[in-house]
Amino acid sequence: MVYKTSKMKTDIQFHRIINFRGTNGFYIENLEISYQIFGRALHTAPLVLVNHALTGNSDLASETKGWWKSIIGENKLLDTTKYTIIGINIPGNGYHNQHIENYKALRAQDIAKLFIQTLKEIGIKELFAVMGGSLGGGIAWEMAALAPNFIRYLIPIAADWKSTDWIIGHNYIQENILNSSPNPMQTARMMAMLFYRTPASLETKFHRSKMENNSQFQIESWLQYHGDKLNTRFELLAYKTMTHLLTTVDITKGKAGFEEAVKPIQSTIIQIAIDSDLFFVKEENLKTKALLDNLKIKNQYFEINSIHGHDAFLIEFEQLSKILKPYFD
Repeated sequence: MVYKTSKMKTDIQFHRIINFRGTNGFYIENLEISYQIFGRALHTAPLVLVNHALTGNSDLASETKGWWKSIIGENKLLDTTKYTIIGINIPGNGYHNQHIENYKALRAQDIAKLFIQTLKEIGIKELFAVMGGSLGGGIAWEMAALAPNFIRYLIPIAADWKSTDWIIGHNYIQENILNSSPNPMQTARMMAMLFYRTPASLETKFHRSKMENNSQFQIESWLQYHGDKLNTRFELLAYKTMTHLLTTVDITKGKAGFEEAVKPIQSTIIQIAIDSDLFFVKEENLKTKALLDNLKIKNQYFEINSIHGHDAFLIEFEQLSKILKPYFD
């Protein structure tokens, strides 16, 4: 079905959750969930939820700051004339929402539970698709495990159903930087950027060149820029919260194991890995593919070919659109 074009509603909206209890002792009496809607109005078209990554937010497709506007919009992969697209802010990310002081008790599973509760309380009975990159993909996995009949297509991109030792180790160092560095945000972000790219990506971009005044290498200036940029738009507590949540992704939490967690899922699972990803490595996705096949769970596996590593899910829009176009046509 094709719907008439409508002006996108992009203003921030809020939904209040009362007396929320998480899975690890987390409790909050009053929580405001903020979200934005793009494309068709609610209840007039199939609904796609896009989960943001660690430093992202609900602004999916605005002209100025929409972080996935290359694939969300009129006549794009997520066509705003055909779909309702919603982005929900992870509580504590600092974007039009309150801080979470006791964030250490919060888990990715709790965020998934909050997202599902919010959607159902605003009248959503089913989702055509849930997609997200990195942390957003992990939360998508958690949602499918909690609500196995709620999502038609589960699309985690550069993500996994659990945080590996590699991810946990990386975030442990991030936490130490955030708690001890004289410039915590800048230093943590600079360190993380190296994991989000690859040696080949940086070599292609900089070729060991220096700035015009010959005072420093361009790679150093680039890292400094990204560190400073994050520091101007992100608060320390928010960054700590998001980093912690990335460590907690695990759909087997409270279950006997992977089989018990995924067996009830009725979604078609579409994993999209990046062949050069040094963060969520593709080998873990391939292991998951084999497990899902053995359990006869509907699933597909695709790879984005890129030299840019983990960040390719924010760069290789043409490949991503080509992979997913058959599902959204």
